[in-house]
Amino acid sequence: MPLDPRRPTGPEPTTDLVVLAGLTPDGTEQIAQLMLAEPGTVVVHHDLRHLGDGRVFRRIRDATSDTATEVELAHGCLSCTLRDDLLPRVVELTGQARRVVVHLDPVLEPEQVCFALAHLLLGDEPAATTVTDVVDLLGVITVVDVATWFDDATGEETVAERGLVELFDDERTIAQLATAQVEFADLIVRCGTAPARELARTNAVLARLSPTAGQVRLADAALDPTVLGLAVVAPEARRGRPDGVHAPLLRGAPPLDTDCGVSLFAFSDRRPFHPQRLHDAVDLLLDGVVRSRGRVWLATRPAEVLWLESAGGGLRLGRAGHWLADAGEEAWEHATPERAAMASLGWDEHYGDRSQDITVLTYAADHAEMSAALHAALLTDDELAAGERAWAQLPDPFGSWQEHGTGDADGCRHERDDQAGAAGRARAEAGAREPTGAGVAGPAPPEAAR
Repeated sequence: MPLDPRRPTGPEPTTDLVVLAGLTPDGTEQIAQLMLAEPGTVVVHHDLRHLGDGRVFRRIRDATSDTATEVELAHGCLSCTLRDDLLPRVVELTGQARRVVVHLDPVLEPEQVCFALAHLLLGDEPAATTVTDVVDLLGVITVVDVATWFDDATGEETVAERGLVELFDDERTIAQLATAQVEFADLIVRCGTAPARELARTNAVLARLSPTAGQVRLADAALDPTVLGLAVVAPEARRGRPDGVHAPLLRGAPPLDTDCGVSLFAFSDRRPFHPQRLHDAVDLLLDGVVRSRGRVWLATRPAEVLWLESAGGGLRLGRAGHWLADAGEEAWEHATPERAAMASLGWDEHYGDRSQDITVLTYAADHAEMSAALHAALLTDDELAAGERAWAQLPDPFGSWQEHGTGDADGCRHERDDQAGAAGRARAEAGAREPTGAGVAGPAPPEAAR
């Protein structure tokens, strides 16, 4: 793994950091208890159950103490509150604890938190550091209740309807939470029971949604809690590191066959999408689908890379940087070597690196119908021949993005550069996708949600 040029050259961190996520409070609490049994472990948790009353409680515990403290809600913003309180607490524990476990509220997505840990600067320049400069982020553990997870991951229930913490302007579905927590996991801990057929289907989804994650039953973890130390994970595991928007859409080596009706579908093309026809076709990315994600090129936005994600009944489509086509030398200099190499290898005489690349994880969808609908949403030969000036006049139901600023899921607005510092700027310029869910990572791109 390439070294971070900002990382101090001194001794390696002596404190390990693990992020614990999941929709099942009982399950994550059992894992927290198992981890507390290991000497030198401290668990940090922000309880958001009383957020509706404007109250957040920070709980810090180890083998001998358990302290809860009310945290002031910073100008009504959850993301700011968590960022300003969580990150310094983790740094304070460096050297005092052998392992810090950040136990997330069920409403939070681990990718958001890990982005903040690795990219938000603490302190003043030039001595400013990130959390991962001083601790060793081992990765993410996600707890999955096999009795309910598949229904959660394919349903349309919203976070508010479930009765979880309702963030300002939070339109996420439970499915978006469930899939995001699993997709970013390095270790999946299964709890609960399900009939054999349903369990087989859930396992088929998990194997394709997060193929680099290890899996263990909660009962086995209780017998051997050392597995929770993430000492042994796949070489290609994330270990808490978000992917850039131009990274491969399939991590590791997910099974490509069909199992219990679960399978992967891939769509690629070099033509731009007609915005209105794509808008009319996206419902096919919701029916019988667990997860879809990918890079999109709209004819009305020739310079912009758009990032598409769907889960269950929820879909997002938002800005995620710019294509290298027609970009200056500076854009190429900021691009990662992997992105520059892939752009060069697939370069098209007319379109440069612009393309459509979408993967869809399905359980009850017709791949042929999906392929036909997406191909029909591309520009026709006559529309292509009309040229980019004509494309700019096409009806674009996504045009309202231009009217919205950049904000967190809970509505607080920030300036990107102030949030992410130099590291975040370099990452954005390289075309990385900032997480779009609720969390502590700072700004999410403007998006259209369905």
